[in-house]
Amino acid sequence: MLEIRMVKSEDLARLVVLENLCFEKEEAASEEAFKKRIEVIADSFFVAEKDGVIVGMINGPVIDSAYITDDLFREIKANPSTGGHQSVLGLAVSPDCRNHGIASILLAYVENEARVKHRQTITLTCKENYISFYEKHGFINYGISSSVHGGFTWYDLIKPID
Repeated sequence: MLEIRMVKSEDLARLVVLENLCFEKEEAASEEAFKKRIEVIADSFFVAEKDGVIVGMINGPVIDSAYITDDLFREIKANPSTGGHQSVLGLAVSPDCRNHGIASILLAYVENEARVKHRQTITLTCKENYISFYEKHGFINYGISSSVHGGFTWYDLIKPID
């Protein structure tokens, strides 16, 4: 059975492994970045656990702008209790657990949390090959992002929260 829960500090080692399985070296968050996110934004960092093993994660700070900027990958501030825009800096599912709906479940979980906390949008950047996945989940593609994180071309996708 799949359980979604808030991140804990003891998850760090497994999260770093998962991140490196799912992202290219240039774009993967570092252990230090994860430590900081766990310390500062645990309230918007969730893991998917199956039979006691972390198989997925989603995380990102609540920001003032509807668009992700590269400084977010270096500097994280505590989330406001309500309002703002819920960013997604990372959504990852273990390669051996893909195509079972885990990413969709994590997105739905974050959306529910965003609604409860009266966030305006959920915002993320993704590579071109993931645009259709996010569009199926109600995100609108706003075109090429100003983000150049990791030296890649990213697209801004935003989902308004009704």
